Amino acid sequence: MNDRPFLTADWRHLLVVNYEVDPALLAPYVPRGTVLDFDGGRCFASLVAFRFEHTRLLGVGVPFHATFPEINLRFYVVRDVPGGARRGVVFLRELVNRRAVAALANCAYNEHYRVVPIRSEVELDDERNIALGGRACYRCRCGGREHRIAARRSGSWRPLDGASHAGFIAEHYFGYGTARDGLTIEYRVAHRSWRVADVGDLEIDIDAESLYGPTLVPLFAGGPRSAFLLDGSPVAVYRPHRFWANDRGDDRECISALLDQSS
Repeated sequence: MNDRPFLTADWRHLLVVNYEVDPALLAPYVPRGTVLDFDGGRCFASLVAFRFEHTRLLGVGVPFHATFPEINLRFYVVRDVPGGARRGVVFLRELVNRRAVAALANCAYNEHYRVVPIRSEVELDDERNIALGGRACYRCRCGGREHRIAARRSGSWRPLDGASHAGFIAEHYFGYGTARDGLTIEYRVAHRSWRVADVGDLEIDIDAESLYGPTLVPLFAGGPRSAFLLDGSPVAVYRPHRFWANDRGDDRECISALLDQSS
């Protein structure tokens, strides 16, 4: 298995909005070999808006693709493997304004990127942190209207408690998906533990159907249950690997070795 990062970048100024959802709504999207991950018996999907900075592919910068915003919709799964559990995320939709980024991610990871105009407006007290009392705002245009996610930072940065709700949301260090041939995709995401801050004046002005389609609209029906900011850090995203899993989600009785689709 090649341990060289496929992508490195700084992920900064993450505004995270969480929705408690019926697990049955997410069941069709759970990759084989994984199961839904729960926080205190509750199932969550999250809107995450943030900035890519200093982006490099295989150690090489790509002109005009170093810095850009992203808004993604994701949920949480876990995979049992010998030696412990791997907690990960599954992306339902990722919005970016860079066609090359979307094409590469959709090809290599079978992600669900969509290209739309996006811009970010973040007030800073230094080059990496949202100012105390400052505001983070992410906007995109789709379906003939503007969609906006914004919040004001209302407290100081503090270390992330892994046992907290914010820790559950933030500390998933694998990504999962389903390849076109039916195999499950797994890739590792490495970064330091992020700092968290509370938010105030949360604004969510989106039309979920135009962004995500009618099937995913019920995820937003209950309104947000929590929101917070994460400061972010340098991140390494590793090459995707694939494995077979049976219908029970148990891949140990199938092919146990991961197949490196990039080899």
